[in-house]
Amino acid sequence: MEGKAVLLVVDVQIDFCPGGTLGVPGGDLIIPVINRYIRFFRQRGVPVIASRDWHPPVTSHFRGYGGIWPPHCIRESEGARFHPELRLPPDTMVVSKGTAPDRDDYSTFQAATDGGLRLDDHLDAAGIRSIYICGLATDYCVRETALDALKGGYAVTILTDAVRGVDLAPGDSKRALDEAERAGAKLADAGTFERQAGWE
Repeated sequence: MEGKAVLLVVDVQIDFCPGGTLGVPGGDLIIPVINRYIRFFRQRGVPVIASRDWHPPVTSHFRGYGGIWPPHCIRESEGARFHPELRLPPDTMVVSKGTAPDRDDYSTFQAATDGGLRLDDHLDAAGIRSIYICGLATDYCVRETALDALKGGYAVTILTDAVRGVDLAPGDSKRALDEAERAGAKLADAGTFERQAGWE
């Protein structure tokens, strides 16, 4: 790991999993893999940050108000909750995005805590230089988060066995990973870590 690191779990919410209002195909299948990564990184003292979409009921993000998406992850709704099988540690820092009615906010770098602390300000204050990214969806929030992190000078690794995409156009997810890699992100999976003690 390059410098002080964080595991960033992006938008693993009920509405983004099969059965939700904007379910990502196979979005629930990555949850056991993410839980393994959480255990692996926490055993090494790496903190976990979880982002969530936290939309108002009326927002230009939604199809009925000019956007392209059906209503999803409306704040305080059941669909906005983290998936019940996701095993976030008790000390997980939660940041919310999409809270304004006039912004899409795909990137987690547009997110903040309930107290208003922005993600990048927290990372800078904590001395974080490496970000490991997993979650939903590869071709939107994961992609935008990775690209913004790279622009911010962070070392970025996308955990490719712990992401899934929407693929509105076939191949969007692969193109998103290729773009992030060209921009400087590393791509890794469980095989990258399997020789390290503690990986199960």
